[in-house]
Order: sequence, then C-alpha cells, then structure tokens
Amino acid sequence: RGVQERTFLAVKPDGVQRRLVGEIVRRFEGMGLKLVALKLVQVSEELLREHYADLRTHPFYDCLVRYMGSGPVVAMVWQGLDVVRVSKVLIGATDPLDAEPGTIRGDFCVEVGKNLIHGSDSVESARREIALWFRVEEILCWEDSASHWL
Repeated sequence: RGVQERTFLAVKPDGVQRRLVGEIVRRFEGMGLKLVALKLVQVSEELLREHYADLRTHPFYDCLVRYMGSGPVVAMVWQGLDVVRVSKVLIGATDPLDAEPGTIRGDFCVEVGKNLIHGSDSVESARREIALWFRVEEILCWEDSASHWL
C-alpha cells in the first residue's frame, strides 16, 4: 500500500470565478482524501513570486504571477495515501489538450494559461508549498482510526 502524505492544491482565479471550487473538492473527497486546511485568499505578489520561483526564467513567469494575483485563490492542504500522485492523476495534464476526460482539467479547462488548479508535483514541493501558504496552526490533524477531528 501507499504512504500517508500531504499535498498543496490551489484553485486558481479562473476556477474560483467559474464556481468550480465545490466540484473540485467533491472529486478529492470522493477519492477518500482528507481536507486538512482550506482558505480563500487574495495572494500577494511576494508570495506568488516565491511560490513560482523555479519558473522565474520562463517567458510566461510575469504573466503567471499577474494572473494568479488577479482574483481570489482557494488554497488547500489534502492528506491521504500517495496523495501527491493521486492528485496529479485527478488534476490531469497541464495543457488541457493533453488532459484526459474525467480529470479536472480534461473536463473543465479551456486554455493552458488558465488551467484551473495548481497541485504540488512532488512530496518535497508539497512540503515547501504548504509551509509557504499555511501556518502550522492552520492545518488540522486527522486521525484515521477515529471518526472525529482532533
């Protein structure tokens, strides 16, 4: 079996504007993943530049930062077995033309520049991104053996 992990997801401004947050959350919950943090935020340029620092040499970097700051974002932390890998499958390919039907991007995305959702691409990047977007006390603990939040 898999390993318990956490991952960072963010519904981008186009996903929030199109009212797809509930559908996206429903898909992750339907896979048995646990939502342990969620907030609606207007993201600062400083946070966005740090979040996307690895892309700063790409020609689309400034446009990406402007786009992500153009409206509210729903930032989330999800927990579950192999959650990083499972999330990548649920989200689908970055380019909607390559995204399979049944994935979030395959079903709802229309252009690569507005692809609805960000998901961490590795356990290491998930740790970094969660620490950037959430304080430790904002993330709840979930105990699998219990039927309640701790």
